[in-house]
Amino acid sequence: MKDAKTVVLGVTGGIAAYKTASLASMLVKNGYDVQVIMTQNATNFINPIVFETLTGHKCLIDTFDRNFEFSVEHVALAKLADVVMIAPATANVIGKLAHGIADDMLTTTVMACRETKKIIAPAMNTEMYLNPVVQDNLRILEGYGYQIIKPAEGYLACGDTGAGKMPEPDVLFEYIYHAIAFEKDMAGKKVLVTAGPTRESIDPVRFISNHSSGKMGYAIAKVCAARGAEVTLVTGPTEIAKPLFAKVIPVTTAKEMFDVVKEEAVQADIVCKAAAVADYRPAHVAEEKVKKSGEEMTLQMEKTDDILKYLGEHKRPGQFLCGFSMETENMVSNSRKKLEKKNLDMVAANNLKDAGAGFKGDTNLVTLITRDEEIQLPLLSKEETANRILDKVLQQLNK
Repeated sequence: MKDAKTVVLGVTGGIAAYKTASLASMLVKNGYDVQVIMTQNATNFINPIVFETLTGHKCLIDTFDRNFEFSVEHVALAKLADVVMIAPATANVIGKLAHGIADDMLTTTVMACRETKKIIAPAMNTEMYLNPVVQDNLRILEGYGYQIIKPAEGYLACGDTGAGKMPEPDVLFEYIYHAIAFEKDMAGKKVLVTAGPTRESIDPVRFISNHSSGKMGYAIAKVCAARGAEVTLVTGPTEIAKPLFAKVIPVTTAKEMFDVVKEEAVQADIVCKAAAVADYRPAHVAEEKVKKSGEEMTLQMEKTDDILKYLGEHKRPGQFLCGFSMETENMVSNSRKKLEKKNLDMVAANNLKDAGAGFKGDTNLVTLITRDEEIQLPLLSKEETANRILDKVLQQLNK
C-alpha cells in the first residue's frame, strides 16, 4: 500500500507550461508523489527533463513508448492517481476530453481515471477562452464531474489583457491540497472560525491593535475546508491570502466582529474562535488627527463585547465551542478558568514565552484543555496543529 498521495500532472502546449514546473516542485517538497504526462506540443514549451529532474520519474509523452515500468501505462497511472490536474489545459485538450477523444498518453490516461478527482486549469488567449465552443466544452466537463479552475485576468503572452491566465502555482497547489490532503470526515459540518487581530481607532490616523498575524485561524479554516466542512471565516486585518474554499467575511473592529459572529454562529456546528480580539477600545474616537503636544496624553478606554462569553451563553445543544488562550504565566490554570467561566468545550492554549509558540510564526505549541483532560501537543506547523485540534473536536463530538 502506497504512503504518499499520487498527483498526475498533465501539461499541454501553452506558454504557461513553465509554471507547472514550479507546481511540481512544490508538490514534491510537500511529500506528494508526482507523475507528469506531457502532450507532444507541450515539449515545445518546456523540456521533459525539467519534470524528470523535479519528480524523479520518467515524463510520459508517447503512448507507444516501450521504455516504461508498467505494461499498460495509462491504465496503471490511472489506478495510482489520487488526483489529476491538467495545467495548462488548452482549448484543444478541453475539447477532446469533453467529447471522449483519447488519442495520446494524456487523454487516454484521463479517460481511464473514472473515479479519480480531475481538475482542469484552462490557459489561453482571452478570445479563445470566451469562445462559446470552449465555454460549452467546459460546462460539459463540469457535468462529468471535472473541477474547472477559473483563469486569472491580466496581461497575456499574446499581448492581450483579460481572462485566460493560468493561476499561479501556489493557487493550483491549494486546489490539489483541498482535493486529497485529508479524508472528508467533516462533510456536512458547518464551521465558524475567527482569525486575526482587531483594530480600534483613536483618530482617523491611529489605532490600537495587537501582534496577531491570523495564521492559526487561517490554518484552521483551510484544514476544516480540506476535511469537507462548510467554512465561514470572520477575519480581522491580515496580510495572508484568503483561503479559497471558505466564505470569508472581513471585519476591522471588535464590534464588527461581534455583530458578524453573533449572526453566523446560529447555524454553526463548530465554532473555533482563534481571533485576538481587543479587550478594550478608546471610549471616544477623535474626528480629527490628535496633534502632538508637549504634555502626556491620557487615553480613556472602555470594554469591548466579550464574543466568547456571548457564544458560551447562547450555545445551542450539540454545538461545539473551542476558544483560544494566549498566556504569559499560569497558562493551564488561567485557560481552565476561561473554559469554565465562558462555558466552552475546549481551549487551545499556548504560552507566548515558549519557543515556537505564539504570534506570527509558522509553528505553534498548544495544550488542548477540555473538562476532563489536558493534552500537550508537540511543536508543530500551524496546519498540523489545526489538524490535531480538529481531531480532538471530532472525538469530543462523537462521544
